Amino acid sequence: MKKLVSISLCVILLIATFAFTGCSQKNTTPNQGDEKELVVGMELAYPPFEMTDQKGNPTGISVDLAYALGEYLGRDVRIENMAYNGLIPSLMTGKIDIILSSMTVTDERKESIDFSDPYAKAYLSLLINKKSPVQKFEDLNVEGRKIAVKKGTTGHIYAEKNLPNCEIMVFDKESACVLEVVQGKADAFMYDQMTIYKNWKQNPDATRALLAPFQEELEYWGIGLRKDDTQLKEQINAFLKEYKENGGFDELSVKYLAEQKKTFDELGIPFFFDIEK
Repeated sequence: MKKLVSISLCVILLIATFAFTGCSQKNTTPNQGDEKELVVGMELAYPPFEMTDQKGNPTGISVDLAYALGEYLGRDVRIENMAYNGLIPSLMTGKIDIILSSMTVTDERKESIDFSDPYAKAYLSLLINKKSPVQKFEDLNVEGRKIAVKKGTTGHIYAEKNLPNCEIMVFDKESACVLEVVQGKADAFMYDQMTIYKNWKQNPDATRALLAPFQEELEYWGIGLRKDDTQLKEQINAFLKEYKENGGFDELSVKYLAEQKKTFDELGIPFFFDIEK
C-alpha cells in the first residue's frame, strides 16, 4: 500500500511540475514580432552628439538617432555609457549590440568589427593656441611643437602617422586636450570639425580654429556592429536610408547644429551630414 501511495504521489507531483512549467513558458514567451532590447554603446562626453542633460539622462544627436533606430526595429533601446576605448571590446564580448558614438570607419577597426553604411562625414581640424606660430597642419611637424590628442581617436592615429617630429600628448578626455591648448602647454588639439568649432567658441580669447580640411581623404562615421550580425546590418542600412530620405538628418542639424551649419556654409566647407549615398 505504501508503495502504491508513493507512486501515486510521484505521478501527481510530476503532473504538477509539467503544468507549472507550461504556464511559466507561456508567460515568458515574447509575442510574435517582439525583439529583445537594443543595447547601444556610446561615450556620453561628446556634445552635441553624445551627452547628458541636467538630470543625467542621455541626449544628443546620437541618442536621438539610436531611439529612432529602435523605433524602426520595434525594439526598446538601452544606452550604455562607457569610455570610448572600451566600446569595441564591449561590442566584441556581447556587452552591447551596436556602437553609435561618432565612430570613424577605419581599416584598422574593420579588422575587428563591421560597420553600417556611413551616415556622416567628418574632417580633422585644429584648435590652436592664439600665441602659437602654427598656421597650418604642416607647421606642427617641427621639433619643439606639441599636439594634444584624445586616446584612440582618429586624431591620435593621424598624428602618429603624419607628425614624426612633433611631440604627441595623449589624454583620455577631450576636456584635458582643450585645457592644454588654452593654457599654452600644447600648440594645438586635433579632433573633428564640430568639436573644434565648439571649443573655439567657448575659448575665443585663448584659441583660434583651423576648420579647413587638411586630410587627403574624408573620414566617415558609421554604426559599429559585430561581423556576424548580417541581418542587423541590413536593417540598420535600410533605416539610415529611410531616415535620410524622410529628412531626419536635416531635423537633427536644425535641432543641434544650426549655428555650425551656417558658419560652415559661409566658409564654403562641406557640412557634416552632406554625404552622397
